Amino acid sequence: MLERSEARFRAIEIGLPSWADAEPDRLAFVSNETGVWQVWTLDLATGRRDRITDEPLGVARVLVSPDGKIVWWSDTKGDEWGRWMFTRFDAGDPTPLVPDADEAWSSGFSLTRGRAAFGRATEEDYAIYVVDDGQAPRLLYRHEEVAGVGRLLPEGTGGISADGSLVCIRHSEQGDVIHPALRVLDATSGEPVAELSDPGRALSPVAWAPSEPLLLFTSERGDFERPAIWDPSRNERRDLDVDLPGAAIPLAWYPDGDAIVIRQEHEAIDRLHRVDIHTGETRLVADPGGEIEEAVVRPDDEVWLTVGNASHPRRPETGDGHPVVPMPNDAPPGRPFRSFWFANAPGDKIQAIVMTPPGPGPFPIVIRAHGGPEWHERERWDPELQALVDAGYAVAGVNFRGSTGYGIAFRERLTENPLLADSEDLVACLDALIEDGLADGGQAFLFGWSWGGILACLGEGLYPDRWRAVFAGVPVGDLVEGHRAAMPLIQALNVVTFGGDPTQVPERYRERNPMTYVDRAQAPVLVISAENDPRCPPAAVMPWVEALRRRGVEVELHVDPGGHWLNAMDVGVRDADRILSFFERHRA
Repeated sequence: MLERSEARFRAIEIGLPSWADAEPDRLAFVSNETGVWQVWTLDLATGRRDRITDEPLGVARVLVSPDGKIVWWSDTKGDEWGRWMFTRFDAGDPTPLVPDADEAWSSGFSLTRGRAAFGRATEEDYAIYVVDDGQAPRLLYRHEEVAGVGRLLPEGTGGISADGSLVCIRHSEQGDVIHPALRVLDATSGEPVAELSDPGRALSPVAWAPSEPLLLFTSERGDFERPAIWDPSRNERRDLDVDLPGAAIPLAWYPDGDAIVIRQEHEAIDRLHRVDIHTGETRLVADPGGEIEEAVVRPDDEVWLTVGNASHPRRPETGDGHPVVPMPNDAPPGRPFRSFWFANAPGDKIQAIVMTPPGPGPFPIVIRAHGGPEWHERERWDPELQALVDAGYAVAGVNFRGSTGYGIAFRERLTENPLLADSEDLVACLDALIEDGLADGGQAFLFGWSWGGILACLGEGLYPDRWRAVFAGVPVGDLVEGHRAAMPLIQALNVVTFGGDPTQVPERYRERNPMTYVDRAQAPVLVISAENDPRCPPAAVMPWVEALRRRGVEVELHVDPGGHWLNAMDVGVRDADRILSFFERHRA
């Protein structure tokens, strides 16, 4: 790999800090500075930094409770099966937060002073518990349909109220996993307090108000996501009228409870705004020119956010752009992103995020299908794509039908024609870039991880004459086997996305299954799978790999340790080397 590309993979990134109410200058955050994401603490007063965890596969997120517990999810195999651990700022070995609870999949988590609410998922059902310090957990709720505590991603808020008396759960008893309803339970008795549902629309809890039992959540009643507030004691909701284009995703409360922070997502650009919940007045807080993942408000009303863009790795900043946790940034900046709009076959206006090497083109082109699929490409710190640009490729990240950020109806089109519509948009982008003069159509490569990996497998056979080579990362090559082998959450998502399971709608799966098109495949394929991946397990891609090989198609396969999420610097460097080497071997 080129030296400047590897330097980007080894750049230090930092997640959003958390702190205890009584000690807001003692921070806990995740950082990859040792090569794997771990929990660190920082005392702003003294400058002292300490590493708290030594998890073999790393830690994605850390939370600090109001009374100072530092809490993280421990998953030692990569299969997402684990438990919540904690320690404190004043040292002490990590301890299970709930010693009596067996390991499971996490289904949400929330903390307040002396009390936590958490969800556990198993092959059998979903269960919600409350646990007080030093006590055994109390079961509040159990159901075979998907349910969880508070916010789905990132976990940690919107579950238990500030005073610990109420717990908000999201459930799919009458709806489905993509369109959950909300229920507030009494945290002591488990008795229902109030119910909120929007049939066919998702309700996403975000955070309880600091001093009142008011729940901030994301509403989908309009064309775009908007903030809303629910008072369960009166069972009253109020949708806030935010006069901004695009989505307005609520993220956090201000300490006085009179205003909230929202992330505006408009045409792949993120901005933060303060919204007064009484007057609706909106004021721009941050416009950092990159991907904003999270934001929180300090006790002095200063907003902290995490942002990464083409010039610097992900890091926490103040609203005016000052780094919160000082760290060196020795990585060279990447090539800038630009927006590229094109029309797909039905006439939709689709956006792609494009990077090019220096010069006029046309260039060899990499079409990237993003994961999720409920996600969208935007400017962010992306060493993988920058490495391709360093090697002379143009790259296009396509926000195909089903992507977030372009309205509820656009996102919901995922369930109208899954995989086929997305694939159609990827090829439409390629054609538009060729017509624009940017892309060399004889040197086109298809690239994707996760859902994007499934699209890569499908595109191999569905459009066999378009690609010189294909990369599929942690993919599914056989939708039927993938459904059977996946964790229950993914099975539930499949049922909604495809309108049933493979036994209920076999023809719908057959039309979209990469296995259906293996006899048409011809481009060389690189596959990277993970042996403990519960979302896209190796069993879901091996039948496809074996079928291609029987047909004489070149397949390079790597099944690595770990799970769906690849969190180590060395892994990123290794995989980028594999992809670049594979593409270079098949470049004209």
